[in-house]
Amino acid sequence: MVSGIYLLIPKAAYAVCPICTVAVGAGLGLSRYLGIDDAITGIWVGGLIISITLWTNDWLKKKDWKFTKKLNEKTTIAVSFLIWTLFVYPPLYWAGLIGHPFNTILGVDKLIFGSILGGISFVLGVLTDKKVRKVKGNQLFVYQKVVFPVLFLIITSLVVYFYGGYLY
Repeated sequence: MVSGIYLLIPKAAYAVCPICTVAVGAGLGLSRYLGIDDAITGIWVGGLIISITLWTNDWLKKKDWKFTKKLNEKTTIAVSFLIWTLFVYPPLYWAGLIGHPFNTILGVDKLIFGSILGGISFVLGVLTDKKVRKVKGNQLFVYQKVVFPVLFLIITSLVVYFYGGYLY
């Protein structure tokens, strides 16, 4: 009886939820499947890396391990970002998806260029969600925490899709 009541108590919300990470991952898979330009795919790769980084940071805080207590949050995020970046980019390089001399925008590989834009836009989406919550006192609609970062990634993808050709 008591355990059933425990299930009805909501848990605290974390910075980036697993649903958002899955949504970004699905967007990445879909863009590769459809043969979309690497700059746009890179936007979703960058968003995915930032999402997983923030998710890992929240998971580590929740575990409350001794070594994470000694590190401040910025250090934990930086180390997590470095680890996830090392999990993503070397395999892409070894697979030949990064490093082709004719696959560049402004002299930077399209996938890396898009990743930088995607990471920035995802962070802006997360910060926008936090700002709206702070100003309004709560969320405006259900799944706002998911919608804002993904919407920022979609807008960035559309801008690069329609105006990216001018950057070559």
